[in-house]
Amino acid sequence: MEDGYQNRTAFIKGAKDIAKEVKRQASKKVGRSVDKMSDEYARRSYSRFEEDDDDDYPMQGSQDGGYYRGDSTARNDDEGGHSDSTEGHDEDDEIYEGEYQGIPRADSGKGSLAGGPGSMTTGGQEFRDIDVSDAQRQKDKEELAQQYETILQECGHGKFQWTLYFVLGLALMADGVEIFVVGFVLPSAEKDMCLSEPNKSMLGLIVYFGMMVGAFLWGALADRIGRRQSLLISLSINSIFSFFSSFVQGYSTFLFCRLLSGVGIGGSIPIVFSYYSEFLAQEKRGEHLSWLCMFWMIGGIYASAMAWTIIPHYGWSFQMGSAYQFHSWRVFVLVCAFPSVAAIAALNAMPESPRFYLENGKHDEGWMILKQVHDTNMRGKGHPEKVFSVTTIKTVKPVDELVDIGTDTPVWQRYQLKIMSLSQQIRKNILACFSPEYKRTTFMLMAVWFTMSFSYYGLTVWFPDMIKYIQKQEYDSRTKTFTKERVEHVTFNFTLENQIHSHGYYFNDKFLNLKMKSMVFENSVFEECYFEDITSTHTFFKNCTFIASLFYNTDLFKYRFVDCKLVNSTFLHNKEGCVLDFSDDFNNAYMIYFINFLGTLAVLPGNIVSALLMDKIGRLRMLAGSSVISCVSCFFLMFGNSESGMIALLCLFGGISIASWNALDVVTVELYPSDKRTTAFGFLNALCKLAAVLGISIFQSFVGITKALPILFAAGALAAGSFLATKLPETRGQVLQ
Repeated sequence: MEDGYQNRTAFIKGAKDIAKEVKRQASKKVGRSVDKMSDEYARRSYSRFEEDDDDDYPMQGSQDGGYYRGDSTARNDDEGGHSDSTEGHDEDDEIYEGEYQGIPRADSGKGSLAGGPGSMTTGGQEFRDIDVSDAQRQKDKEELAQQYETILQECGHGKFQWTLYFVLGLALMADGVEIFVVGFVLPSAEKDMCLSEPNKSMLGLIVYFGMMVGAFLWGALADRIGRRQSLLISLSINSIFSFFSSFVQGYSTFLFCRLLSGVGIGGSIPIVFSYYSEFLAQEKRGEHLSWLCMFWMIGGIYASAMAWTIIPHYGWSFQMGSAYQFHSWRVFVLVCAFPSVAAIAALNAMPESPRFYLENGKHDEGWMILKQVHDTNMRGKGHPEKVFSVTTIKTVKPVDELVDIGTDTPVWQRYQLKIMSLSQQIRKNILACFSPEYKRTTFMLMAVWFTMSFSYYGLTVWFPDMIKYIQKQEYDSRTKTFTKERVEHVTFNFTLENQIHSHGYYFNDKFLNLKMKSMVFENSVFEECYFEDITSTHTFFKNCTFIASLFYNTDLFKYRFVDCKLVNSTFLHNKEGCVLDFSDDFNNAYMIYFINFLGTLAVLPGNIVSALLMDKIGRLRMLAGSSVISCVSCFFLMFGNSESGMIALLCLFGGISIASWNALDVVTVELYPSDKRTTAFGFLNALCKLAAVLGISIFQSFVGITKALPILFAAGALAAGSFLATKLPETRGQVLQ
């Protein structure tokens, strides 16, 4: 009798379960069919479908409110249990999307029917979670920051962070390479493209303009569409246009490609540091962000080594007629795109920042990535049995800024509205950096970034120019001068170099198969002379007269004849374009690459010191102290009167100032919250590139005039920057906002 009663009870409970499931499915269908009706009708329909079940099946109790798994987890009671254990949750909720993957429910932003942020209210009001107050969002962000730090402590530091370190290092390496590319190819490209002085200056600065735009653009986008996605897009643009720039022939197209290449790589620095910092616990952040800076140095070494290896080898080239020429410097440009391509390939295997997901209400995605970090590190440490104990993570409800555009809207208009909406969000984020809460911090960082960039880039470009000036002075001191010479019926078939011929008379002379390097003919007369197969570099005829002379297959173009008179003279089969001859500047090219190699390698000690001491002495002491020492080192430049002396001072300045840059990168990352971090970093990095353009332009104008003013400018800027740095808040030991 008792067994029959139990079987009857089980049968009744099973029937109720089936009826309940039928009702739940019916409620979904009815909800979809009446979604355009009034809210009141929808509530009545919902209540009608649910009221019969409320008495028989009360709602399950929730967890104890903690973030971790424990013994207090609610269990299904035998009397109240039902088939939902295989489907996720009870009848009052939708089936949880991540339940089958083992993803726990988010802590916020979901709510229950019994009230809370996700509940419905009477009177035709919308869901409360669509209009979350700023105060509540700020509270959620603070709770998330504290919990996120605890989770990173549990995940530990291991294989995952080191893998991401090398992947992001490739992206930072690509940025370091981009800075050096144009400077290394300029001596060759100016001959290949016949560049004038203004064109050379523009080509040298165009990469900074591109990086300025790119830093601002990609930094702002990374806070809206994600760090990983923005970095992939920016590196792709850099790779594509770096590749194109190695093949285009004209100056304008080459300039355009390098500009867009700079726009692409401009997003590297602001995104890389923000991205990596969100995987680092507080006690590891300063040190490992400083170690990451070493890849910028590696990028400079890579560029110097490739230039040293490739460019002087003029045999590495081919041409198709005189219209298309592919010289070895173009091979170098192509090779310099490899770090960016490698970074794209490696980045595809890495996840998005979980902090970005959690800040945008995506609990499941964030939880899965943090679990991946934990499991990867535990396996790497030999503890695969350790379980990721976090079950619930605080999320921040994103502000709903979407626009209902309808299904009948044309595709182009949809994209237009999306772009406008994204632009408004970016604008709002930028303005937030100047809100009362962050206004002082932003202006102080702007001043520090500007002064450091102005002095650093100004001096690092001024150094090589001063070395070239010293070399030129030494070269000019060996110039031979010939005055009022008369040369008749002589054949010149040997190299003419570093000579000045003034008031000479040349009659029936032949110049055959020779090179003219740094030759100047002034106030001279050439009568019945024959020039054939001439290659010239820095050669000019000033105020000369040519009578019945013939020029055949030469590169003596019109701009080489300054205020000259040509009487019955003929030019036949002139060489087209500029002739590239590496043998003229073979030693100088090696010297340029060697100097940059030493200057880049010299920052290694500064990188190591800053990484080891960043978390011990603090960011501000590192920043201000390194700036002060760099300021003092500027005055030693007064004693750099030789080539070797200037190289040594360049290495000293670079090795000291790199610690300031490392500290500034860490401080900038830690002073802004996650949803504004890359926007602020990108804006400050764009300002940095603007200061670099100003510094380079101003410092270069003093080359050969005075050394005092550039040194005073640099020292003054560094002194001001170090003083302002002391006014910034110290971030050592603080939780990442």
